[in-house]
Amino acid sequence: MNKYANIIKTYLSRSWSYFIPAKASATEEIAQGTFWVMVQKDVADHVRSWRFIILTAIIFLISFGSLYAALSNFTGLVGTQADDNQFFFLLLFSASDGTLPPFFVLLAFMGPLLGLSMGFDAINMEQNKGTLSRILAQPVPRDYVINAKFVSSLIVIGTLVIALTLIVGGIGLRAIGIPPSADEFMRIIIFTVITIIYIAFWLNLAVLFSIRFKQPATSALAGIAVWLFFAIFYPLIVNVVTQAFEPPQHASIAAIMFYENLKASLMQIIPGELYNQTVATILTPTIRSIGPLTMEQLSGTIPGPLPIGQSLLVIWPQLTGLITLTLICFILSYLMFMRREIRSRG
Repeated sequence: MNKYANIIKTYLSRSWSYFIPAKASATEEIAQGTFWVMVQKDVADHVRSWRFIILTAIIFLISFGSLYAALSNFTGLVGTQADDNQFFFLLLFSASDGTLPPFFVLLAFMGPLLGLSMGFDAINMEQNKGTLSRILAQPVPRDYVINAKFVSSLIVIGTLVIALTLIVGGIGLRAIGIPPSADEFMRIIIFTVITIIYIAFWLNLAVLFSIRFKQPATSALAGIAVWLFFAIFYPLIVNVVTQAFEPPQHASIAAIMFYENLKASLMQIIPGELYNQTVATILTPTIRSIGPLTMEQLSGTIPGPLPIGQSLLVIWPQLTGLITLTLICFILSYLMFMRREIRSRG
């Protein structure tokens, strides 16, 4: 345990120096410059790759389709809201006319593909080509490699998500003529950050598989298998398991609440479900709780949208779980890479 603690302590101290440089020697300044050169090289490789260009084109196309579906019936969507609801701008990201899913649902579907495509060959491809051993033969700390892979991919993902959000918001603003309020603007920023964290989870999972498996094809299939399991098969397993606890028609409120809470708890293991719950709550201020509620819990509540602080309190468990999953995947990748034996193929 002390060995792992020392590795994590060293990583945190070095990572802090990347972004907040202190007084460093000439050797340390050269090392920090080397790290950012590696990041720039990886960013250029991502941007120039055909898989990134194709996935980016697909994401933009389906995002524009979702925006068109929201704008085509925007008057009807606004009419379905309460009279005192002023969060019309958020409907661009959370509403649809039924022809296509909302914008955030499409990101929940395409985000894993983007993260997996950017990380499934991050390490094993370098090792198979022999470039990894040549890099580490230089006076470059080993953790610079894994950190540069993560930072460069995160920069590309963050830039893409921010640009996509700004484009959708800009087109929607020109179409509906309703500028976002300060509360709506903050909610859109939080939505963007949560989306980046969600895609970063799949990125770290793909990097973990690229360290574990020698062949990029194997790591790509492992990542897709995990994604398909959580997207398709796990909900089916939950339905089969919870059927044994399904209460009869005239069951008590306690039995019904136990069944609903059990089903909701099992579904929250899915990263996509955590993302959908957090984003839907942020983009829909009228959502007051995640999960089933009894009439006693609803009694005395005043209907209306929640302030942004209250919405954050509602989604805090789900958001914490999503961040925790992302950090666990990255820590496992880091520890596995630091202990990995890398030899030259020559």
